[in-house]
Amino acid sequence: MNERIHDEMCDLCLRSPVLTTVHHLIPKEYGGADGPTAQLCSACHRQIHALFTNEELAGFYHTVERLADHPDMAKYLRWVKKQDPQKKITTRKSHRRRNQR
Repeated sequence: MNERIHDEMCDLCLRSPVLTTVHHLIPKEYGGADGPTAQLCSACHRQIHALFTNEELAGFYHTVERLADHPDMAKYLRWVKKQDPQKKITTRKSHRRRNQR
């Protein structure tokens, strides 16, 4: 269920108010359909999937704390926290992720 909620706070960047979506901390394809979730703004949600494969998310980056501790994500979070919550933020796939294929 990817229900959008108005006037919430993103569990990762902590910006508010934002529209949030449900992020399965363990991807559904790895058994996370009924597992833990986080409420994320669309910018953070897209950034996670641009940086990490579902295998990486299931294997190690399955908590908000672990996601935030990754150097690339930490750099992104420092930047995005300064952005207007209503601003449309674009995301590009990371060089690391592009080189994996």
